[in-house]
Amino acid sequence: MITIDLNCDMGETPGNQPGSMDDVLFAYASSANIACGFHAGDPLRMELTVQQALQQGVAIGAHPGLPDLEGFGRQERPISPSEAYQITLYQIGALAAFAKAAGGILHHVKPHGALYNMAARDIHLAEALVAAVHDFDSNLVLYALAGSALVKAAQAKGIRVAAEGFIDRRYEADGSLTPRSRPNALITDMQQAINQSFILLEKVDTLCIHGDSPHATAFAKAVHDAFLQAGIAIKAPFS
Repeated sequence: MITIDLNCDMGETPGNQPGSMDDVLFAYASSANIACGFHAGDPLRMELTVQQALQQGVAIGAHPGLPDLEGFGRQERPISPSEAYQITLYQIGALAAFAKAAGGILHHVKPHGALYNMAARDIHLAEALVAAVHDFDSNLVLYALAGSALVKAAQAKGIRVAAEGFIDRRYEADGSLTPRSRPNALITDMQQAINQSFILLEKVDTLCIHGDSPHATAFAKAVHDAFLQAGIAIKAPFS
């Protein structure tokens, strides 16, 4: 049977604020990338989101980003490999602590935003992030942009990697994501999102739906239902 993972970025609102779409998204996701407080979220939201993931049977992942609450971790800035290693290891440890306290385990790590995109291009940053994952727990799965430096670094280090595609983002000819600064960077049409999901299905192990997108819930349900109708099972990779 063909299987695919649907991952969603979650826990990206402060713990004491309502309005999160996480409650709905958990019904369609098989893995959750939970913000670790640097680009979004906070300890309370981390705790609550981990508990939700366990209740829904969704794989728990750390979603480390740059220390950039104001810019939601999407503003690139110079960062050394040693700093990338440190902030990634720190955030993995924080989320893993909440998972352990709740009786669960950490399944994967997916870098967020600018950190993800920079490491996808820069092999030195990619190696630093991979080292942080490996040194914390070499059994963790790294979610990384298909064809990127992150995938190559993970394979070279011998850690498990899930090649990732995006349901709601457009791509450049070289396989990189179209920068969000461009007007056509985001896919807003549901049928286009579904079509792209099936195209990517043969090339990736996991598909991402951004939890902060206004279309997140509708896209997640539509893609989830389309896969099930096509006889495609939805489950976390290596699980």
